[in-house]
Amino acid sequence: MVEVKLEGITKRFGDFEAVKDLNLTIKDGEFLVLLGPSGCGKTTTLRMISGLETPSEGKIYFGDRDVTYLPPKDRNISMVFQSYAVWPHMKVFDNIAFPLRVKKYPEDEIRRRVKWAAELLQIESLLDRYPGQLSGGQRQRVAVARAIVVEPDVLLMDEPLSNLDAKLRVAMRAEIKKLQTKLNVTTIYVTHDQVEAMTMGDRIAVMNKGRLLQVGPPTEVYLKPNSLFVATFIGAPEMNILSAAVTEREGLALEGDGFIVPLPGDFRELLLDHIGKDVLLGIRPEHMTVKGVSTLEHVTRTAEIEGTVDFIEALGTDTIVHAKVGENIIKIKLPGHIPLPVGEKIKIEIDLDNIHIFDRDTEKAII
Repeated sequence: MVEVKLEGITKRFGDFEAVKDLNLTIKDGEFLVLLGPSGCGKTTTLRMISGLETPSEGKIYFGDRDVTYLPPKDRNISMVFQSYAVWPHMKVFDNIAFPLRVKKYPEDEIRRRVKWAAELLQIESLLDRYPGQLSGGQRQRVAVARAIVVEPDVLLMDEPLSNLDAKLRVAMRAEIKKLQTKLNVTTIYVTHDQVEAMTMGDRIAVMNKGRLLQVGPPTEVYLKPNSLFVATFIGAPEMNILSAAVTEREGLALEGDGFIVPLPGDFRELLLDHIGKDVLLGIRPEHMTVKGVSTLEHVTRTAEIEGTVDFIEALGTDTIVHAKVGENIIKIKLPGHIPLPVGEKIKIEIDLDNIHIFDRDTEKAII
């Protein structure tokens, strides 16, 4: 295992910059998730770490070793791809053994390592089968076993679960995370699925348009997003965003279409430069409730606005209330089954200690 360091990495394809001035350190033994939408540069970053692409600018280090221009075979890395990429004409044993045979390991060592990897992935009973006789989940386990059998310094995974059905994805998320913890191998995992990122990563690195926007533990990135993009990309249902003006009457408040949110006094210093200006107010659905129907537990500071029930998503364990506030539609996440009639006027309580305020022009977080 090694620490992986990216210093000033830029990758251009002609005039297009796929990755721009990326600085990132992945700690020894860490599970880091590169998260972002399609085209954000996360797979290109992974390919540069692997040696499949060469940076236009910058350096890549594995520990103290500069690997920027080394070919993949000299980096001691393994990759697991979105497609299983298992050889259909080889039995499972031979698929797993393939990278060891390329490196000319002795047969007894190959058998030992294949047995070890197969047991870890719980596929030891499948070693004599061909890939065509396996399910998608079993084929993905074979691909992971083949990746770890060489005991790599760095394990790279590019959306390895996206071809699996929803139930199997959940199971494989847990399996991969437990396996990585057991092996303590430095792992970089690419996904556009924020649920995968939140449940698997020791840290999440959020990317958009080739730039790294925020890096941190999942709860930190979720609760303290540093920009509008990060705030709305992570979370399901996503954060409600409302246009508002910072006003001052009997105290500081946020005023928007159909609502006024009075703010506690300690907000003044943070919003001093924005008084009289337009901002964006962000509230996660779980940080609101419908007064008289549910409560915000352990919340000490709240504000109240009015709305009208527009639509109800009954999910069994939760209810998502779509409420109209002025011309805005906001979502409120309530526990359990809450049968509110459409058209009913409601009072909405907001947890003031969990609101987010963004600069309208820069979209950077103010609070």
